[in-house]
Amino acid sequence: MIVAVAVAPPPPAPPARVLVMADEWSLVPSRIVLRAGAAIVQLANVGEDDHDLLLRRLDAKGKPAGPATRIGPLRPDTRGEARLRLRIGRYRLVCTLGDHASRGMVTTLRVRAR
Repeated sequence: MIVAVAVAPPPPAPPARVLVMADEWSLVPSRIVLRAGAAIVQLANVGEDDHDLLLRRLDAKGKPAGPATRIGPLRPDTRGEARLRLRIGRYRLVCTLGDHASRGMVTTLRVRAR
């Protein structure tokens, strides 16, 4: 007797997630390495000023490459998010409001293969 069993393909992996906390004058990500593919990037403004987050992939020389994704600007005690697909590489995260970037609101996220 031959018994055939249908096996469903495994469900797709859930999106990678990172929560970036914005405060005067820092951006602190919950992790600095994500896997490539679907991702949810959240920005939580825990500071007293408005903040935003610009996320842009960098080329091998550290120069901006490709389109940017922006979250915000957000008022204090609010949260926003972006859903996107991340490619392997490094991404610069920066608050673009006023002089926030020059005061330290810049960080880097690395994206690795699955």
